Amino acid sequence: MALIKSVRGFEPQIGEDCYLAENATVVGDVIMGDGCSIWFNAVLRGDVNSIRIGNHVNIQDGSVIHTLYEKSTVKIGDYVSVGHNVTIHGADINNYALIGMGSTLLDYVEVGEGAIVAAGSLVLNNTKIAPYTLWGGVPAKYIKDIEPSQTNEINRRIAHNYAMYAGWYKE
Repeated sequence: MALIKSVRGFEPQIGEDCYLAENATVVGDVIMGDGCSIWFNAVLRGDVNSIRIGNHVNIQDGSVIHTLYEKSTVKIGDYVSVGHNVTIHGADINNYALIGMGSTLLDYVEVGEGAIVAAGSLVLNNTKIAPYTLWGGVPAKYIKDIEPSQTNEINRRIAHNYAMYAGWYKE
């Protein structure tokens, strides 16, 4: 059973049909929608401010989500995939975005719908990533526009696959 812990009077709220790995940690002011999966060693630490996660989001192994005390928050839309070992610190991520493995998103970053942050990227404070664009690098820079049909196919497939993978662990 995952570690689900109240802190400062905030108890995490987990939606229906979610999968939380045995060593995932969800603490404090976290509200998660339905059909989400939180994978091994992932940490959602809502101790200093709020974390809001939509429906059918996957937070993959080793990722950490946190905020600034009484300043930044985290908002993640629906069908977002957060790759392995990602750090999200006080960022907003819109529907069907994909955050590549090993990336770091700092405070007040906004990731548009269907956008892709390439693996290993460092997205600096206050960066605004437009919908249907690809960003990458250290620090992350705009690389190119992506056809909505292309990003939708990739991002949707990954998000839906993670729902299938979670089902394997619920059996």
